Amino acid sequence: MRHRRLPLSGGGSLPFTALGLGTAPLGNMHVPISESEAHATVDAAWDMGVRHFDTAPLYGHGLAETRLGAALRARSRVEYVISTKVGRRLEPCAPGEEGAGIYVDVPPVKARFDLSYDGIMVSFEASLRRLGLDRVDILYVHDIDVATHGEALEARTRELFDLGGWRALSELRASGAVSAIGAGVNACAPCEQLLDQADPDLFLLAGRYTLLDASAADRLLPRCLERGVGVVLGGPFNSGVLATGPKPGAFYDYAPASDEILARAAALAEVCARHDVPLAQAALQFPVRHPAVVGVLAGGRTPAEVQRNVSAMEAPCPPALWEELQARGLIPQAQQVAAC
Repeated sequence: MRHRRLPLSGGGSLPFTALGLGTAPLGNMHVPISESEAHATVDAAWDMGVRHFDTAPLYGHGLAETRLGAALRARSRVEYVISTKVGRRLEPCAPGEEGAGIYVDVPPVKARFDLSYDGIMVSFEASLRRLGLDRVDILYVHDIDVATHGEALEARTRELFDLGGWRALSELRASGAVSAIGAGVNACAPCEQLLDQADPDLFLLAGRYTLLDASAADRLLPRCLERGVGVVLGGPFNSGVLATGPKPGAFYDYAPASDEILARAAALAEVCARHDVPLAQAALQFPVRHPAVVGVLAGGRTPAEVQRNVSAMEAPCPPALWEELQARGLIPQAQQVAAC
């Protein structure tokens, strides 16, 4: 699989496969899966060349980290890049009090926000234990955005900067316990704030540079490119509609797609069909055309899903497709296009 490297300010670089595996589905997102099914999904990704894996304590309240760590245990550590996240501490609770939201059949722990110095360190050490590792390549602050915290966002941000959360991340990077630090969010604004106030290496940005939402194109991606900050694009299907197409019941950003979104998806699908390119294939390949984007993450619950995604990322897309999408105003005019 194609790779792109992100140079690091402290020296060296991280290699990203064009497609990485997001592991939220391995944490029993919406439906439970078995340990063997989770292991088989990771094995399928590996066999098809995927070497970038992302996880988080939130995903199944520790389940995804535990399952990913077990599946990678026999693999050479130098052959893959792994990221996890901090910002929530998992604490024991009585069964039934987990409050796990979209995750089912999770361990008896509940997540509590904590972006302080101690909260970051405790969360990181717990993630290492679940993963069975002594270090990770990337550590993201998770969900430091208004969609998660609402009116409490300002207080959470102060916690990160005034109570030592970012200092903890910086110390972990300086010690070699992690190679890169940043934020994993669903909005551009927190990334821009970190560019203003801190020294991130990269962002995991979900859903904001896709065929349906290219809001990162105007300010964030150019700023990242100028600063040498990488972007991993998560949520390339915007929760589903770019994978399923504009079908009744399709989802966009975790909610049923509006008529406007369905109409835009239909216009995209129409152009893709003229060039014999499935909509999902174009959705996966669009983000990596930007030179600031080092890779795309897509989740997978089964080996078949992973294989479909890898095949779609690797299949050729004719230049004429992108030219027509731009000419019709369906995607931004390309200021710079990465060599893929």
